Amino acid sequence: MNRTTISLIAGTTALAAVTGFASLSTPEAADAGTAKAAAQLPVERTSLLCPAPSTSDLADTTYTSFTPVTEGTGSDGKAELAATTESATGAKGKPKAVKPVLTPKEPGKPVTGDTSGGDTPAFVGTAEGRFAPGWAVQETTEVAAGTGRGLLGINCTVPDTEFWFPGASTAAGRTDYVHLTNPDDSAAVVDIELYGKDGSIKSDVGEGITVPPNGSEPILLSTLTDAPQADLTVHVSVRSGRVGAAVQALDAKTGGDWLTASTEPAGSLVLPGIPKDATSVRLIAFTPSESDADLKVRLASPNGLITPAGNETLHIKAGMTAAVDLGDVTRGEAGSLVLTPTDTSVPFVAALKVVRGKGANQETAFIPATGPVSARATAAANTAKGTTLSLTAPGSAAQVKVTASAGTEGGTAATKTYTIKGGTTQDVELPVPAGLKGTYALTVERVSGGAVYASRTLAAPADGVPAFTIQTLPDDRGTVAVPDAEQDLSVLQK
Repeated sequence: MNRTTISLIAGTTALAAVTGFASLSTPEAADAGTAKAAAQLPVERTSLLCPAPSTSDLADTTYTSFTPVTEGTGSDGKAELAATTESATGAKGKPKAVKPVLTPKEPGKPVTGDTSGGDTPAFVGTAEGRFAPGWAVQETTEVAAGTGRGLLGINCTVPDTEFWFPGASTAAGRTDYVHLTNPDDSAAVVDIELYGKDGSIKSDVGEGITVPPNGSEPILLSTLTDAPQADLTVHVSVRSGRVGAAVQALDAKTGGDWLTASTEPAGSLVLPGIPKDATSVRLIAFTPSESDADLKVRLASPNGLITPAGNETLHIKAGMTAAVDLGDVTRGEAGSLVLTPTDTSVPFVAALKVVRGKGANQETAFIPATGPVSARATAAANTAKGTTLSLTAPGSAAQVKVTASAGTEGGTAATKTYTIKGGTTQDVELPVPAGLKGTYALTVERVSGGAVYASRTLAAPADGVPAFTIQTLPDDRGTVAVPDAEQDLSVLQK
């Protein structure tokens, strides 16, 4: 048997192993006129990357893991979140045993792990089998004082090869880092490009950055440009390998938070869940297209779509970052920003910088444009009193089911179903787990109707500062389309 034949057999075997449920049939048994639709089956492996949370000695970080119960997963599987091996080395550079910060025991119940101080490294998580579909890990950090003081939160991200971050800055008072985490056993090579109000910012420093195997690199944005820029769009592209990427945006006066990537460039975008008590909202947008983008700006309020006075449209010049202050655009009500083309559709990315509080007691968070909850999304680490879930249906009305899980230390899951009117945003009254102890997870499922967008706000006021963090909830991609496979032995004769 020659090498080509062996490779083909191995490839067929590998495909069946990955899908788990792919069926094999002879060509004669398949009728081209009655082809079956691809089945939606649970994913069997998920990777998540959590950036190093803080360099502050006053930082306390909690990691919370949750996997929703998914039909068709079987009884096997495991998950763990552990430090990158590159950071787990001894004094002589030899690898140390890596102890997971958390190890989930079963789907449907959240579990937590804690760290403190400024030496916590990046973490890499892997879930397999019944723990993989919809696995979510939340990293939440409280910083008592100093630059970036307040509450910082991030949904740990999946590795990818391209990221867009509108909303970064190198202005006076801001300290922004791009955190790059490599989950693989070979080095990744990354380019970082910056775009300001006048276009591309030339910098050789951001080219060919090497992220070591199973390691992490924080890149200070101010080292990539000489002139301070108030509003930047950061483009991370991977030449080889894959990474997780997130921007840690820290302000000397208004706290800070994680800025996660905007959804991929599109002609229309939704930025859900602006807090009703926001005192300042700033919109930052960028188009990578060679054409300018003209957008209609609307706010999805509890009563429908409205146009902010004085900010009816936004013009984005090709290759340049545009920004506009929307003030207290929500005016005491729940709201989400809906951006659509005024005429010709041009792909763009966008994010909101949101500030709560006044004077010395201000705190900042970010809302990047996000994708819809096509099937299911999950947010972990919710608290009994400090959690707000915002649901937006920018088009047609939608029915949504929300499940609050058991708590990390006890309680019983609870579920509620809501109808979100078309063109509105609702801060829904959450179901309360009976006998709740600890924190819990929220699972959002679209039952019927139009597209639904969601975000979750966590609030933890301290010493007069309205500390908060916002995470958008795109679909968890817990299932994958698996086509009906056929066995074609004729390839072995070629």
